[in-house]
Amino acid sequence: MKRLMWCAGFALAAASVTSMTARADDAPKPVSDEDFVMKASAAGMAEVNFGKLAVEQSSSAEVKKFAQHMVDDHSKANAELLKVADKDKITPAEKMDAKHQQMFTKLAGLKGAEFDREYIASQLADHKEAVALFKSESNHGNNDDLKAFATKTLPTLEHHLKMVENISGEKGSKDK
Repeated sequence: MKRLMWCAGFALAAASVTSMTARADDAPKPVSDEDFVMKASAAGMAEVNFGKLAVEQSSSAEVKKFAQHMVDDHSKANAELLKVADKDKITPAEKMDAKHQQMFTKLAGLKGAEFDREYIASQLADHKEAVALFKSESNHGNNDDLKAFATKTLPTLEHHLKMVENISGEKGSKDK
């Protein structure tokens, strides 16, 4: 019996260490200001493009409303980012990155409920990544203008994440 308890205790301790290691690995890694501009601008373009596509191809009024919200908010944020990048002579992305282009192509071939599922799943993943990226820049960036932009934009991205979590049912409830 003691041996069984000892083994259970050891397994629990090992699981805790593994869990802490995984959480440490999940922490946002600082990126250079140039990388931040490149990633944020590519992702921002993707949000606008995906949103416009969703407004056309979604079968859900809730998804269409969310998508239009993404188009509006990300268009505004993209314009702000481009202004800061231009002022500080940092080159933004000229187009979506390969990952987002691949997802756009996939989404463009879908309609209705299937489109809605894939769009919302991609929005959930993208907004988790965006929140981590903007937190990292806000906390670790070297350029004061970009840090201010990231800090100002982060609450909007966190709100988007909550919205898409509610739609997807991952967290919260739809009647919020």
